Amino acid sequence: MYKLHINNLKPNSHIHMIGIGGSNMSALSRVLMDLKFKVSGSDTNVCIFTKKLIEDGVKISSYHSAENIEKPDLICYSAAISQNNPELIEARRLNIPIFERSELLGEIIKMYKFPIAVSGTHGKTTTTSMLANIMICSSLDPTVMVGGYLSEIDGNLRLGSKEFLIFEACEYVESFLKFNSYSTIITNVEEDHLDYYSDINHIISSFKKFINLNSKNGVVVACGDDENVLKILQYSDKKILKFGIKNENCDFLAKKIIYKKEKGLSFSIFKDKNKLLDLEVGFYGMHNIYNSLAAATMAYSLGIDERFIKISLEKFEGVERRFQKIAEINGILLFDDYAHHPTEVKATLEMAKNMSHNKLWCIFQPHMYSRTKMFFNWFASTLSIADIVIITDIYAAREKENLYEIHSKDLVSKIKNSLYMRDFEEISEYVLSNANANDIVITMGAGNVNEICKIILEKTKIKD
Repeated sequence: MYKLHINNLKPNSHIHMIGIGGSNMSALSRVLMDLKFKVSGSDTNVCIFTKKLIEDGVKISSYHSAENIEKPDLICYSAAISQNNPELIEARRLNIPIFERSELLGEIIKMYKFPIAVSGTHGKTTTTSMLANIMICSSLDPTVMVGGYLSEIDGNLRLGSKEFLIFEACEYVESFLKFNSYSTIITNVEEDHLDYYSDINHIISSFKKFINLNSKNGVVVACGDDENVLKILQYSDKKILKFGIKNENCDFLAKKIIYKKEKGLSFSIFKDKNKLLDLEVGFYGMHNIYNSLAAATMAYSLGIDERFIKISLEKFEGVERRFQKIAEINGILLFDDYAHHPTEVKATLEMAKNMSHNKLWCIFQPHMYSRTKMFFNWFASTLSIADIVIITDIYAAREKENLYEIHSKDLVSKIKNSLYMRDFEEISEYVLSNANANDIVITMGAGNVNEICKIILEKTKIKD
């Protein structure tokens, strides 16, 4: 049997990536290309990442078929890919070595001296981006793999030196147990991915295993305000630095938090009860204060001067699809956000509520039948924060069948001032006809709901 090991990965070998369009898979593909591997792939989702790869000469099929398997040396597939995928079936028939993305990434990680894993239920992409900017600003030249489009690196990957690697460590199907990091960030731990995990205790158990993979010479940076994180830390013998807002026992604390009228907020970071720095930032939300604290704490542990932390966080413009301002149309503020878990939905809507506005609109696309069913009441209560809610069809993602007998109309029946619309064109017309100046309109979800923003912009151009 083929044993996946970094020494077995020979340059010029052909690696075929099934699900290459995902942010993590496309970034990994580019790392492999930099290591002189031949890369091909397939994905039904045509996106900015696949387009860039095609421009760079990667052969990518827009459909999954046995014909795509042109005798590569290795197959790598995303965890979102079904085991019944025709390309996986063909690879098994041809006895081609097959590995899930996390297994291959786990081997690539070994090439770096100081790999830093960013984990947690929420905030991984933003925290990774903030830390990346700090390290780049301080000239540490990190390699960065981020789960979204970061304008400062013009994509989801920055190829740097073989010293530092910053990457997201997702807990889905316990993928992160393939990663041996030097240092680790845990942003928070909540119930999620309940199509795999049985309950919160199962999730906590996995995180306990994960942080104990951390190097004894590194550090675990963790949220000291999160009860589930504190439970995990009790079982670790690693060096731990805690950050928080409420827990005075944290090593790094955010205090003097003030929301600005126009844009952003200000706060101070204290280390061991002594003020480290004052910040005037352009982002909103308590969750982003936690994300910036996580990044600042890790940066400080690496010996980065606080002036680079301050410069980077104050210049941080955010990540694509994380409360991203798309446009202002006739006084209507149009935003897009990736939130697809009730905690994320609540954080985004409460953040928007703190902004000067007339009415708050949320156009929500539920993500996965299982998540919608299991968090049904939670979604209903958090979405009710908005003044007007439009819910479109559930984005199935990796779930091919609706085994949970759940529909978006069920959510609408529980939320005041809400309506169900399945057609994106219809939604766009409704918004343009009914939203008024100083209204905030947010498209929200991890699927393709952001296409509504593009349609609204196109319709506005046509009318102009």
